Amino acid sequence: MIQLRPAAERGRTNWGWLDSRHTFSFGDYVDPEHMGFKSLRVINDDRVEPGAGFGTHGHRDMEILSYVLDGALAHKDSTGGGGVVRPGEIQMMRAGTGVTHSEYNDSKVEPVHFLQIWIVPDTRGLPPAYAQYAFDCETAAKRFVLLASKDGRDGSLTIRRDADLWMALLGPGERREIRLRPKSDGWIHCARGSVTANGTVLEAGDGAAVSGEDSLLFLGRKPAEVLVFDLA
Repeated sequence: MIQLRPAAERGRTNWGWLDSRHTFSFGDYVDPEHMGFKSLRVINDDRVEPGAGFGTHGHRDMEILSYVLDGALAHKDSTGGGGVVRPGEIQMMRAGTGVTHSEYNDSKVEPVHFLQIWIVPDTRGLPPAYAQYAFDCETAAKRFVLLASKDGRDGSLTIRRDADLWMALLGPGERREIRLRPKSDGWIHCARGSVTANGTVLEAGDGAAVSGEDSLLFLGRKPAEVLVFDLA
């Protein structure tokens, strides 16, 4: 079964310099029907104006991933971790026992568009950590590539949860199939473009909960960028 979460029904925060859409409850947006999906707690679709960003603030006990779609995102945290994340890269910050960080648009002229993703770890009180991973976009245009996993296989980011995060790029008419692990559920996020997933149409910003499906067959309708969370 695939249950659509339309982009237009997401929560929204607009502070002028920030325009954020919330797939799940976040901040002042509270929806008891959408508090997360299994270990996936947050998908925020953020657009930040040039030179603006999030000042230093704290987090605890969360695996936080930042995935850049357009522009460049500058990160700095209290563990000494930091860098600039661009399209084709993903960043992980393990908040663990507590970490403070800031995130800013690295450009003074171009906006940045990125996804902030929170996954609940399997253990509380972990030491904080930071990592960044550049994936192969040419490979992603041919098949799904693994961005994050518990075992860090295939060079993916290591997260402390039995969850796999995959992504693929599809052109119109192109097909991609991904098998889900036995007894796991999934979440789809169509970051841009348009696809069908097992016949269900997803447009940019749409999400979908997946249960009872052994595999997902995607068909590109418009040039698309798709994330799939395989959640045990």
